[in-house]
Amino acid sequence: MESTAVKLDNKRSLQSWFSPLVILLTIAIGFFIYTFILGDCSHFQACPEGVTDCVCTDNHPMPGDYFAIVYKGGVIIPFAIGLFLMMIVFSIERFITISKATGKSSIDVFVKKIQLHLNNNQIEEAIALCDQQRGSIANVTKAALEKYHEMSGEKSLDREQKVVAIQKEIEEATTLELPMLERNLVIIATIVSIGTLIGLIGTVLGMIKAFSALATAGSPDAVALANGISEALVNTALGITTSTIATIAYNYFTSSIDALTYRIDESGFSIVQTFASRHNTSGEAIK
Repeated sequence: MESTAVKLDNKRSLQSWFSPLVILLTIAIGFFIYTFILGDCSHFQACPEGVTDCVCTDNHPMPGDYFAIVYKGGVIIPFAIGLFLMMIVFSIERFITISKATGKSSIDVFVKKIQLHLNNNQIEEAIALCDQQRGSIANVTKAALEKYHEMSGEKSLDREQKVVAIQKEIEEATTLELPMLERNLVIIATIVSIGTLIGLIGTVLGMIKAFSALATAGSPDAVALANGISEALVNTALGITTSTIATIAYNYFTSSIDALTYRIDESGFSIVQTFASRHNTSGEAIK
């Protein structure tokens, strides 16, 4: 188990920089997309002839050009794009990690094979199967089987003490594996709330511009009014979209982790029950 703990510590040290780096990069990419892609002059109408101080992004968007429409969403858009990219990156990372945690073959087949080996008292074969399977379930099962093998030859403990030792080994191995499965889920859960709030901030700023245009002395500024409403709606749409996808991803990953945890408990319970049934109260194997 020491080698397993060392490997997990190395993984944690390597991933300690992953989350902040992704956050910074996605926000930077959001500003890049906003400035150089959405804000490219090709998406806006040309400046009037003879005007030297014209900024192309101040002009009307080209008809049907959604890039320009999104750009008109205002200064909140880069952060909203960054959140969306952040959610995509962390979702892909969690999907890969959880997929690896299930192992190389079907979990149902793996658990059934482990139970078959246990019923035939083939502990070494079961351990070898864990090495082939890999993943979180296999790691916990292997730790339990190694303790099972150790307790089978232990003469100084009775059955109850040996069972407790196996159960403790399963709990410790599970404790080492679960943090790796749950890493970065808190970021996705945070994006669920922040995505909506970012969209709401952009919506409020857009509506402020819209009502400011209505309050203009004389005739209302129709262009400013349209820009304000557009900014409000674009931010709302982007924020809600990000939060919706993040909610679906978070629920999917938590359900997958719950299923893995159930399988770990099932495998551990099977090992403990098999050991208890094959040893008498003094801890000696029943022949």
